Amino acid sequence: MSFKTWTEEHKTLWQFIKFNVLSNISTITRFVCTWVGTAIFINGMQLNSPFKFWLFDYTTAGSNYLGGFITFLIAEVLAQVVNFFVQMFWVFDSDTSFKDAAWKYALLAVLIVVVNLILPSYVTAFCQSTFGWDAGLSGTVASAVNTLAAVVVSFPLLKFWIMPDSKDKKAEAKEA
Repeated sequence: MSFKTWTEEHKTLWQFIKFNVLSNISTITRFVCTWVGTAIFINGMQLNSPFKFWLFDYTTAGSNYLGGFITFLIAEVLAQVVNFFVQMFWVFDSDTSFKDAAWKYALLAVLIVVVNLILPSYVTAFCQSTFGWDAGLSGTVASAVNTLAAVVVSFPLLKFWIMPDSKDKKAEAKEA
């Protein structure tokens, strides 16, 4: 059996593999932004005022305060923009209109960004207080945790709601 035949016969599995491999492009974006943000906002500008708004609690030293919030906000927004294009064009090769996919993805991205802005303050505080890790390593671990949480939610929503392929729907209708 050829690779092309295998990918056609196992389309969802192949998409999941591509999703996980190619999502690393946005993960790399997130990590780089976290490292740069840590250098600029936490270490350089020393934005160390406690920050709390709505569900966002960056009031402990382990959260890296306002600098940590800004770092994760920028990292998440840029990672989500990169991820939209990767998923739309490389993973799902979706024929859904850009406009239809974009607003749905924006909802998903807001959910992911909110969760990913809440979670890091707790993860970094845990890493620093439990293991004594510095801001950079703790931020990297928090980014990895965010990435794993996003995979669990994102793949099914992207495949079946945000970027479904109308060719798949037509094939399913013919089979029925």
